[in-house]
Amino acid sequence: MSSPSTHLMELPRKILIGDNVICQLGSFIMDLDGKASKIAIITGNNVKAKVEKVFRSSVFESLQYSWYIVDDASMDSVNKIHTKFRDYIPDFVIGLGGGRSVDVAKMTAFKLNKPFISVPTSASHDGISSPFVSIRGTDKPHSVKVNTPIGVLADTQLLSEAPLRLLASGCGDLVAKLTAVKDWELARDEKNEYFGTYAANLAYMSAKIILEGSDKLLHKKKEFGIRTIVEALISAGVAACIAGSSRPCSGAEHLFSHALEYTVGQNCGLHGERVGLGTIMMAKLHGLDWERIVKTLKNVGAPTKAKQIKINEDQVVRSLLTAQSLRPDRYTILSKLKLDRRSALELAKSVCIV
Repeated sequence: MSSPSTHLMELPRKILIGDNVICQLGSFIMDLDGKASKIAIITGNNVKAKVEKVFRSSVFESLQYSWYIVDDASMDSVNKIHTKFRDYIPDFVIGLGGGRSVDVAKMTAFKLNKPFISVPTSASHDGISSPFVSIRGTDKPHSVKVNTPIGVLADTQLLSEAPLRLLASGCGDLVAKLTAVKDWELARDEKNEYFGTYAANLAYMSAKIILEGSDKLLHKKKEFGIRTIVEALISAGVAACIAGSSRPCSGAEHLFSHALEYTVGQNCGLHGERVGLGTIMMAKLHGLDWERIVKTLKNVGAPTKAKQIKINEDQVVRSLLTAQSLRPDRYTILSKLKLDRRSALELAKSVCIV
């Protein structure tokens, strides 16, 4: 096996999780940089309306702040915000909200070369702690690497107010680590690719927690499930930081999700919902217990059939056939098996996706 290529590990410096920790945001920022004087908050209208009062009381008088509202996760949104920063250069960029706000803020901070703080209001994907973003309008139809959040503040009370669908989506993104790690192992064995055992095990553990606890996570006290899921999502994101790539978190199941967006457009479910469906099929190709994955997704309320996210048989097949071409450099089970239309349809039907 070849020696691992050199890569830089950037890890979050500070992570704070708990009920009502949003009230500690000011001290959280100052602990990271006591000289900070300006912050920019990128969020959505609904989130701003919900948290603006508590946010104002949590930020020290010495900190100036400005709000920036985003409607979508696109480079157009990033560029519009970046233009506004010509007159207001922040010391920190804060992504406050769901995946859209976090990704736009993370990309904006990267373009400004400023530190980024992640303050998620939904536990819907592992981007809250990883150095990767999914932004429409880049030159790549898949996640791209930026900088790791310098800090993550996860308020479990705030997260508990998000719709359960978003939490289920987060579980779908976590279960995906099972097939992502298998794809990474495949690339190690067949292409001599660098494989990080620790990062792979950390990502796998995040998935295993959901597999083993899915029947209890959302049926006990909701806050218990949210804390477990958000900690698992943060751990998965850290696994990507350690690996220096998205390998431990993203394989053919994520390529299938990106292909669905590419083929169908935006009206095809949430990220974790699409990835969950992809995980079922890739698990079957890898010889894993795909039926257990189906049961897990059902337990948390995530979709297990294409029609549940309003996609049809043909769209599933086209996405399976398109997926690997979106990232030909990433060796996965789809690279190995090279599905044709007949085998792609057989796969989708064999696991009852369609």
